[in-house]
Amino acid sequence: MQINEPINVFGRRQFLRSAGSSAVLGVAAQAGLGAMAAPRLSAQSNLSPDAALDQLVAGNQRFAANQLTSIEHDLAILKAHTVEKQEPFAGVLSCADSRVPVELLFDQTIGHIFVTRVAGNIVTPEIVASLEYGVAVLGIKILVVLGHSSCGAVKAAMKAESVPGQISSLYFQLHSAVEESGGNVDKAIEANVKIQAQLLRASSPVIRDAVKGGTLKVESGVYDLATGKVSLS
Repeated sequence: MQINEPINVFGRRQFLRSAGSSAVLGVAAQAGLGAMAAPRLSAQSNLSPDAALDQLVAGNQRFAANQLTSIEHDLAILKAHTVEKQEPFAGVLSCADSRVPVELLFDQTIGHIFVTRVAGNIVTPEIVASLEYGVAVLGIKILVVLGHSSCGAVKAAMKAESVPGQISSLYFQLHSAVEESGGNVDKAIEANVKIQAQLLRASSPVIRDAVKGGTLKVESGVYDLATGKVSLS
């Protein structure tokens, strides 16, 4: 897939904002904070999978340090640039938990991350289909299965108690992680993201072929609700 070059048309207001941001970043670099540099206005370029992962890692470092840069982007320009198409550089399979704001915790903005969410961040046929679209059509370079501390779905699966409606349908997909955990919730959460990431690699020919061809990486990680940090596993 041919990737378009990032948009280069700025209004006067955005130009001045960008110039001001550059000056601030110059000072930060002199202070040893070069890793806090602002992300691109346009999400996708000729990023390698490793570089795309680095973008997410750097964004999470900014988030954990309360130094967000994505909020400085001109939303009018971003919305106009993404009306007809989207070019996200990353995909994330996240838990549906309201405490896990995916774009925010990676310090990204409109059009940057292709997000799928389901309780327990489990792999289902619908999730696979959505992520295959992200890989095959949108050209994402990095795919992260993201769990989080104190995950209610994992806790419920470990208790396996009677629950209303179809909530218990989550238990089956989380069973292997529960079995590996030895009764430890944190270990179950970490085991689950690894299991789901491996399931994506193995169950989808689209994802498997992209990984094999070097155009995609599939990683897993756990978001700590208290610190704001994502630890890759």
